[in-house]
Amino acid sequence: MSKKNLEIREIQAADLDQLLVLYTHLHNNPMPEIDNRIRTLWDKILIDEDYHIVVGIADEKIVASCVLAVIQNLTYGQRPYALIENVITHEEYRNRGYATKVLDFAKDIAIRNRCYKMMLLTGSKAEKTLAFYENAGYNQNDKTAFIQWLI
Repeated sequence: MSKKNLEIREIQAADLDQLLVLYTHLHNNPMPEIDNRIRTLWDKILIDEDYHIVVGIADEKIVASCVLAVIQNLTYGQRPYALIENVITHEEYRNRGYATKVLDFAKDIAIRNRCYKMMLLTGSKAEKTLAFYENAGYNQNDKTAFIQWLI
């Protein structure tokens, strides 16, 4: 399958089940039961104008995705910045450029929202993964990331 067969768009309400299945490929994330708590969270995500879930669809299923959060800001001329999270490609669809296409779509959203920068964190130390993010335009030299886990 070529990259041309990948449809890229923002998430739609009916995509929840497929997105959660894709997320099982992210750090062996378990498939949650879709209960009232999940549905309430889903509804909040769908109406949040600063929260964007980008999906890549091939073979009529979601095979790649990332989240872009636009964060309002009082510095840099009051321009927002963007945070990328949950970059994932289904294991059977990797190494086809799909994640790059999804990240490019997210970048377009950030530009339309006048973001002055995008940040992405990865827990991976694999050279292949780090090279992928660098090839996608990110660098690991400008900032130092610190994380404080709350759970």
